[in-house]
Amino acid sequence: MKIILVLVSFFAASLSVNAQAAKILTSVNDAGDVATYELDCTVKFQTLAKGLRYNITRHEFKGPEMKNNYRLLLVMDGFYSKTLNDSMMISAVLTDGTVIEARKIIEDDGFFDGACTLKIKDPKALLEANIDKVVVHADKEVVYKISDQNRAVFKKNLSNIIEAK
Repeated sequence: MKIILVLVSFFAASLSVNAQAAKILTSVNDAGDVATYELDCTVKFQTLAKGLRYNITRHEFKGPEMKNNYRLLLVMDGFYSKTLNDSMMISAVLTDGTVIEARKIIEDDGFFDGACTLKIKDPKALLEANIDKVVVHADKEVVYKISDQNRAVFKKNLSNIIEAK
């Protein structure tokens, strides 16, 4: 009986993860040399943590010398920094304790409005990593704790973007 209950709960959890993965939008520029693959955020952004939403975009360039370009857009609800800065530090803390930091150049006026785009250098490494929390270092440190379910949906979405054709 317990085995059946475990199997049913595992099946339901896998269905809920698959049901929440976003659709992929595909577009090609007029010249035909750049294809763009991104999560469909026309209705709503995907949620990484409470108050932290995201979108993932891949630009695929034509030609042997051009590589794919991956970007992660983070949108922080209700976040606004009154501190004048020319850059801001955003950290991802992995479950094994490793900290990955990115410095983001912010708007010309020096204020951070809660949205930033980060370049993903190695999407396959990010896919294998388990992000535990995201920390935004501003006039105060804001920590976004990522749930197991949101982490699984993020990995599924990133995998779909990597494999999109």
